[in-house]
Amino acid sequence: MNSIATRGWRQGLLAACLLAAALVTLSGCASRGANAVDGNSSEIVTDSDEPIIRKRARIRLELAVGYFEQGQTNIALDELKQSITADPDYAAAYNLRGLIYLRLNDLRIAEESFKKALALEPQGASVMHNLGWLYCQDGRYGQSQQYFSQALGNPQYRERAKTLRAQGLCQVRAGQREAGEQSLLKSYDLEAGNPVTAYNLATLMFQRGERTGAQFYVRRLNNSDLANEESLWLGIKIERSLENRAAVQQLGAQLIKRFPQSRQADAFQRGSFDE
Repeated sequence: MNSIATRGWRQGLLAACLLAAALVTLSGCASRGANAVDGNSSEIVTDSDEPIIRKRARIRLELAVGYFEQGQTNIALDELKQSITADPDYAAAYNLRGLIYLRLNDLRIAEESFKKALALEPQGASVMHNLGWLYCQDGRYGQSQQYFSQALGNPQYRERAKTLRAQGLCQVRAGQREAGEQSLLKSYDLEAGNPVTAYNLATLMFQRGERTGAQFYVRRLNNSDLANEESLWLGIKIERSLENRAAVQQLGAQLIKRFPQSRQADAFQRGSFDE
């Protein structure tokens, strides 16, 4: 991956990362959940332990995930309907249904789907995360933080970095900048290579005058293959504020070479550093 340059990088990329992680978790949980016989048993489970109705539902769900990842939403929804028909108690199917409608910006159906999944799997931390993100998108920040906290409170939850990142960005959006920065720092400690976390930490620190800290996070990002025009432009502003002229010119040259048509490259060439 040479670039993740998209308009609305902080928001669009975050949503994409969250969705991708959720789909990976969904697929994995579908397989593991389907094979579970007894959560307290140490007996090795095999394919024969999976009830036939769950197997049918799981296969349809896996097909739905594949179609959704390919952008074939209608086919994915059709496969999901068949998955739910085969096994109406399959929480993973409702979770994916919620993710699809969340991407379609139909928050009502997405919320209904996630709540159904959570009713079937009350300890489903990934579903709690998805509900938290939905409420964040809808401006219901109190409910959003409630579900993020519940997900993070599950000691077996393995995607804490993802939820801490989402929690931090929602806190910032709600005006809780200090709390948001702390959540992002915790996320960074768990997953230092995530570009969304690094970019937003650098932005927050730069905005409150912590230029050296901002420089640390944006430099690591810009020295990776995940740099894009927004991260390079932020790096230029930070280095310029620190009077590091050589670094400014180096980042500017990289910006022009890699993203010559971007508004950031145009602003750099004009010397309009306040844009």
